[in-house]
Amino acid sequence: MNQIIYGFIGLVILLFVWWLTKLLFFKPLNINHFFERIFIQIALMNPELLSTMGILERFGLNFHNDDLTDISDRNVHKMHRFTRRTLRILRDYDREKLSKEKQLSSEILDWYLDDLVRGQEFMYHDYPVNQFFGTQNELPNFMATLHPLNSKANVKNYVKRLNKFDVKFEQLLEGLRIRTETGVIPPKFVIQRVLTEMREFIDADPQENLLYTSYEKKLLALSLDEYSQRKLLDSVLVSIENCVYPAYRKLITFFKELESVATEDDGVWKLPNGEAYYAYKLRSFTSTNQTADEIHEIGKKEVERIEVTMRATLDELGHTEKSIVEHMDDLSQAPEHLYENNDESRERALREYQTMIDHIDQNLDNLFDVRPKSKVKVERVPEFRETTAPGAYYMIPSMDGSRPGVFYANLRDMNEVPKYSMQTLAYHEAIPGHHFQLALAQELKGVPTFRKLIPFTAYVEGWALYAEKIAYENGFFDDPYSQLGYLESELFRAVRLVVDTGIHHKRWTREEAIAYMREHIGQPIESIITEVERYIVYPGQACAYKIGELKIVELRDRAISELGDLYNIRDFHNIVLQNGSMPLEILERRVNHYIHTHTV
Repeated sequence: MNQIIYGFIGLVILLFVWWLTKLLFFKPLNINHFFERIFIQIALMNPELLSTMGILERFGLNFHNDDLTDISDRNVHKMHRFTRRTLRILRDYDREKLSKEKQLSSEILDWYLDDLVRGQEFMYHDYPVNQFFGTQNELPNFMATLHPLNSKANVKNYVKRLNKFDVKFEQLLEGLRIRTETGVIPPKFVIQRVLTEMREFIDADPQENLLYTSYEKKLLALSLDEYSQRKLLDSVLVSIENCVYPAYRKLITFFKELESVATEDDGVWKLPNGEAYYAYKLRSFTSTNQTADEIHEIGKKEVERIEVTMRATLDELGHTEKSIVEHMDDLSQAPEHLYENNDESRERALREYQTMIDHIDQNLDNLFDVRPKSKVKVERVPEFRETTAPGAYYMIPSMDGSRPGVFYANLRDMNEVPKYSMQTLAYHEAIPGHHFQLALAQELKGVPTFRKLIPFTAYVEGWALYAEKIAYENGFFDDPYSQLGYLESELFRAVRLVVDTGIHHKRWTREEAIAYMREHIGQPIESIITEVERYIVYPGQACAYKIGELKIVELRDRAISELGDLYNIRDFHNIVLQNGSMPLEILERRVNHYIHTHTV
């Protein structure tokens, strides 16, 4: 009898070991386990991502908060092998035998992984040091805004991370040298911009550096004795002086040498196999197969259409004597549309943004029957980033609920913030735009974790632009000038299609791109230059906004047309929002299925 029992126990153990081995190393029996394994594996390889998400902190785990993500060439190749192997395993599941929900998850993950594999051919074609989202400015921003400083362990981990800046920058330099050897060199103006930025960053006294001041501010909120606080602050100073600043000096030296061999050519057409690289970036960002020429023409038609509406709106307001750009120039400089350029006005603008967000949030019941639980607040872009940062951006809330979503507004110069443009920006970045969509995705139930976080730019930015449209269509712009601000924003996104493809496909110069934007957009020249330079270092991304919005509007129009009286805008928004981010072609299939099931 004992032998039977022991044999049974042994069999159970063997089956468990077999199951566990499949789960951890091979193809798990349950595809949901495979989905979660992928997420865990990727997260564990990216400690900065783990800190950003704030998942483990809710369980009291912070082992990852003392390390920085490995960006060495060796680790990048390791990630590429992991991606290819993961895609092979995913495709080994019989999709026809999966439930509809698992099929959807499989399709979304397949598209994402396949896109990453396609991009491996161009792994050295990007500019990891640039004036917008480069390692040299993103890493300090991560430390100042995302590294958790809510426990004694994590305030010590902050210092440990500072002491790894030199390793991170050596890894960065390794990749930059490989790029230089393969002919991937940023345009000269990019090098000059980042040199200025880095010099200003290390010219500051360490006690005035963001890495110190942000730490000091948060440290004071903790219940630590004065001796411990002083000791920790001294450690941060030593780390900045002995590790952070020397790492930046090495990077500055490299870029000073690179400046001498850089050219004035701006488009990625100049890179090895540049045309194929740009085609890949367009597909990746728009999640469509539209060519550069097709997107260029769509942009030109949209520019023409929107300008007709703007002309009519300006005429109704009595602005009839000049061109659209001239009138918008005048309006953007008119004192009644501007704040005074001082800190008191900056604080007032932040309060106004929050008021706009709160108002629309309280009046969306006829459009949405789901809302994110996470809150959103408005903050100023950190001053060290203001010069080269975009006009605004959004940071998702942490998954542990400790940090809300944040709409960052660039207030470097209040003459660049006309009041009539503020509502559009608030609706785009916060509610019902990025915060609404991204926070809802994080809160989805019954879906794999990757679907709560995975980004598809055309969907995410397309939704934010669509959010502006539904606010416009439903009367949330409270005066004609704010409505004009919306139209100018829409025109701006249409112009992007023309300029991005112009630079990278039609070989426009930086000056030609600036001239085209200046011809159609009534914004300060400094803002236009910043935008054009962003498109140069981030090829294809600017095309995602309008392409995504046009697809969502197309699908909505199709639902209205085919469903007739059965159409309900809240149901349509649920279909679009309650599955998380996805490629546009998959979104279209979802909406078509929704229409079909409601008409049969």
